[in-house]
Parts: sequence; structure tokens; C-alpha cells
Amino acid sequence: MYCVKCGVELADTENKCPLCGTSVYHPDIAREKAEPTYPAYVKGREKMRPQGVLFILTILCLMPIAITLFCDLYFGNGLTWAGYPIGGIILFYSIFILPSWFYRPNPVIFCPISFGVLGVFLLYVNFQTEGDWFLTFAFPILVFVALLVCTVVTLLRYTRRGRLYIAGGTFIAVGVLCVVIEFFMNITFLDRMIFDFFWSIIPLIACFLAGMMLIIIAIARPLRESLKKRFFI
Repeated sequence: MYCVKCGVELADTENKCPLCGTSVYHPDIAREKAEPTYPAYVKGREKMRPQGVLFILTILCLMPIAITLFCDLYFGNGLTWAGYPIGGIILFYSIFILPSWFYRPNPVIFCPISFGVLGVFLLYVNFQTEGDWFLTFAFPILVFVALLVCTVVTLLRYTRRGRLYIAGGTFIAVGVLCVVIEFFMNITFLDRMIFDFFWSIIPLIACFLAGMMLIIIAIARPLRESLKKRFFI
């Protein structure tokens, strides 16, 4: 059977032509059951491309930057407070949106970039507030944290074994970080060079014990297998 209008071959069960919609049978003529010659066309739901989503997010980030600059320049007669929200938006964009522009972004590369942007933002805040805490407090702490995070990210990405060793070393490094933070706090805000530690010893001991426990579990294979059977880890 063929369509009387466009000539497309039709199955006996089809009431209308799938191309032109013309009725192709007489209502009084009995028709045999048969499979349609062509499958039914189902229009799929169009998906938005990732680049389109990233473009929209970029525009949404640029809009508050432009509005903030305009308001600060128009009402404040110069750049006074606009740098704070703009720096926060740029920091957010560099951490969460910028890596998504690349196919399979490498966190080993983008982690230092994010910490670099954070360092520039903290330096700007230090200058705007006329403070003297960046070089003696924020910068050394930021470098320590950046080295710790980048090291852990690199090890997790390029090593397939030794995750318990990495976790144990991370716990110990976090405990040391607490001591480093209190040390530079004493130098910057209390203006004293003595090694007077008050609160950082407690997290240091806790993180050291947790880290050593993970390292011992990693070394002792029977203990590790027993924990896997008991806790399904």
C-alpha cells in the first residue's frame, strides 16, 4: 500500500502517512494487521551543551562584577569596596568554573592556580586594610596548605596503591598545620617569638595518633584484611 499523495510505501495497519499525514485507507475496507514499514519517529529531548552552561555561568559572574564596578565608581567616586566582592567572584570562578572549560581537567594543575588566586586576593585585602598580617601569617600558612593539598592531590591521582599511607600522612600534616598556625599567630598578632603553644598541641596529638593508626593498618596486612571483613571497607 502506498500513500496517494506522496507515494511513500505504507503498512496495512497505518491510518495516515507518516510523512504528509494524508489518510490512506477507506473506513469501510477491512485491513490486515501488520508491522509498520517505518519505525515511529520520537523526537528526543534536546540537551544543552556543557559549553553553553559554562557560557551562561560566565555571564552570571561577569554581571555582578560590572554592576559592582559601576556602583563603586558612580557612588563612591573611585574604587573603594568593589575589590572585595570582585575578588571573591574571581576566586569562586577559578575554583569551580574555570576547570570545567577543559576536557578532563587535571587537578594537579588547577590546585596551584586556585591557591595563587587566593594568595593574590588575600594580598589585596591586606593592602586595602593597611594591615601587616599577610607576610607574617597568611602567606606562610597559605604556602603550607597549598603544598599539603597539592601533594595529596598529586599522590591520589598518580598512585594506585598506598591510600592508607597517604591518609595517615595527611592526618599528621594537618596536626603539624595547627602548630604552624598558632606559631604564626603568636608572631603576627601577639608580637612574641617564643614557642608558646596552647591549643594546637591537642589537635596535633589527635591527628598524629589517627595518622599513625592508619599507617599501622597499612603495614599490617592481616589487620587490614580483618578490618575489611568486619567493616566492609
